[in-house]
Amino acid sequence: MSGYRPDERAVRRDLAAAYRLVALDGMDDGISTHISARLSDGRFLLNALGLRFDEVREDNLVTVNAAGEVLDDPTGLGINPAGFTIHSALHAARPEVECVLHTHTVAGVALSCLEEGLLPLNQWALQFHDRLAYHDYEGIALDLDERERLAVDLGPHQAMILRQHGLLTCGRSVGEAFLVMRDLERSCQAQLAAQATGRPLRLASPEMAEHVARQYEAWADSPAGIDRAWQAERRRLVDRSSDLQAS
Repeated sequence: MSGYRPDERAVRRDLAAAYRLVALDGMDDGISTHISARLSDGRFLLNALGLRFDEVREDNLVTVNAAGEVLDDPTGLGINPAGFTIHSALHAARPEVECVLHTHTVAGVALSCLEEGLLPLNQWALQFHDRLAYHDYEGIALDLDERERLAVDLGPHQAMILRQHGLLTCGRSVGEAFLVMRDLERSCQAQLAAQATGRPLRLASPEMAEHVARQYEAWADSPAGIDRAWQAERRRLVDRSSDLQAS
């Protein structure tokens, strides 16, 4: 890591941590799905095709350009072209986005199959009120023409449900993309659990949903918001490493 500029070193550290936290929380899918991060010079980092998320480290990330061409690959494994099709579209359309995170969780895929999508049922879900995009399924993302439609469907939002496919979030930092994804995933899990009871559902009013969404936005922009929460998440990896060494 000594050969990288400090800003790139920080992005690599956070991106590798996000991969391992996604695995730790059971949101990974073998060697499928990706988390990409933009570097300040326009290059991108993502996982090598063949590594599990828990195997990703700062020094085995693959560097690519905006076209998905490999510039540096310490593993020699290359990347999944379908994965970067989705990510390149959103990075190109949203220059303020540093990180794009995509998952195939059981809860996320299940909810993506529901016609009504995400409902305003719980506090996690309310942050996405009028701030959640949907993209219709077009098959495995190998068609470069899909990139424009993905970007248009996402619009200005931070989160999107890919119909019959999974979940996607983006953030101004790796930590923000991870924290938004975890809340979106929990929103899906909570909705499915509530629906599974077969009991009547209590939906929040549009007014209450908008109020809570604005509260989330204010928190994310506050000094004690995203950065402090992300540092706490990263400490989970340090604590887990210490526990394993002690056992």
